[in-house]
Amino acid sequence: MRTILLSLLIAFSLGVMAQKAETIVVIKTSYGDITAKLYNDTPKHRDNFIKLVKQGWYEDSPFHRIINNFMIQGGGNNAGKTDPGYTIDAEFKPHYIHKKGALAAARMGDQVNPEKKSSGSQFYIVHGQKYDANNLTMMAQRSGFNYTEEHKKAYASLGGTPHLDGAYTVFGEVINGFDVIDRIASVRTGQGDKPLADVTMKIEILE
Repeated sequence: MRTILLSLLIAFSLGVMAQKAETIVVIKTSYGDITAKLYNDTPKHRDNFIKLVKQGWYEDSPFHRIINNFMIQGGGNNAGKTDPGYTIDAEFKPHYIHKKGALAAARMGDQVNPEKKSSGSQFYIVHGQKYDANNLTMMAQRSGFNYTEEHKKAYASLGGTPHLDGAYTVFGEVINGFDVIDRIASVRTGQGDKPLADVTMKIEILE
């Protein structure tokens, strides 16, 4: 009996050790730093994001589209390229929602992109607004998305953009710097929701 328990304990310990720690990234801006984690169960998006960061794609690249109470979007490089020339297969996970701070991949619309493949580099961070349970119930009736009690609490306390759930891949979330999201979301914008003054980023991976 003791041998069996010891074997189970060793197996459990090895399983825990084998679980890969989530990658942490820091998005540095003139408004402050945003720290986020990348989910391990969206590996295509995680690995692509890490690859682009290491290649310097996002170095001094702009947040080119900012909509207060909705999201802040970036992902082109500093040479003006909007994408690296490829897309990424969708990795929808029903437990990841568009709560405030969600890190998600932008994409082309359904008419030209029925498979909902993600842009190779474009991403957005959710700003959003708060929604109560009644709002979510009505949205769920239209979209068919199943909101858990945890989801409802997140949208009521943090806010977000629930109408995007199940349509765009969420591959990470902000863990520090929500005030920075607020400051960036509040900048003055012009045509096409482009900031009147550049808001650029540098991204570091915390190894």
